Amino acid sequence: MSQHRHPGAPGRAGAVPALPDLPEATVARLPEYLRALHNLADAGHETVSSEGLANAAGVNSAKLRKDLSHLGSYGTRGVGYDVGLLIDQIEFVLGLTQRRAVALVGVGNLGHALAGYDGFASRGFRIAALFDADPSRVGEEINGLVVRHVEELPRVAAEESISIGVIATPAQAAQRVADQLVAVGVTSILNFAPCVLSVPEGVDVRKVDLAIELQILSFHEHRKASLTALPATGGSALTALPGGLAATDTQEAIGT
Repeated sequence: MSQHRHPGAPGRAGAVPALPDLPEATVARLPEYLRALHNLADAGHETVSSEGLANAAGVNSAKLRKDLSHLGSYGTRGVGYDVGLLIDQIEFVLGLTQRRAVALVGVGNLGHALAGYDGFASRGFRIAALFDADPSRVGEEINGLVVRHVEELPRVAAEESISIGVIATPAQAAQRVADQLVAVGVTSILNFAPCVLSVPEGVDVRKVDLAIELQILSFHEHRKASLTALPATGGSALTALPGGLAATDTQEAIGT
């Protein structure tokens, strides 16, 4: 996390006076802007144009300017955005001015990799506790933390003020773990298990399914291969679909 003062700090112009009500799409892009800004700051840049920041974040500049206007940040004509101030503003809106404690449940292959990742600390998060139900995993040390049995979750969550839970268990165990996290007061969950969780109102869940992401990439590969194979005559080529249907070259067949 940046060591810049948050926008409420005295002596900084353009401070965000209150937490703005942002569109979900804007919230989803703010971390990309923050990553790009940190890279710019690390490279010694004090200002950046909207075009430069948009290119670094992988969005178009009009969308970036609209997103940042929600923060009250409009840049300066001929100068651009103050990198340090914009980092302050985005970190404030994302709630990164405090290092949030995270509990990771499930230290199999994926969980082990997540537990050993050092990048969380620099982005405002602290992996405070590791849990697993497998006795052979309990007691293992990963990145300075000892894996605890999941039955210790209530006590440790209170001691460490856990606010976010990460589930990296097999699918069949994920709902039970989610229930345990909710029971100890966790209201934000990042779910890596390939399943849909049922949680009470007021609990936010973000789902990361690597297989789904690969399937989406498979669609794009399928489509590119299909377009490459089209006849040179420019005719409306038909592609056979399962079940006897057919699709034109613009309606790609996807097996379900």
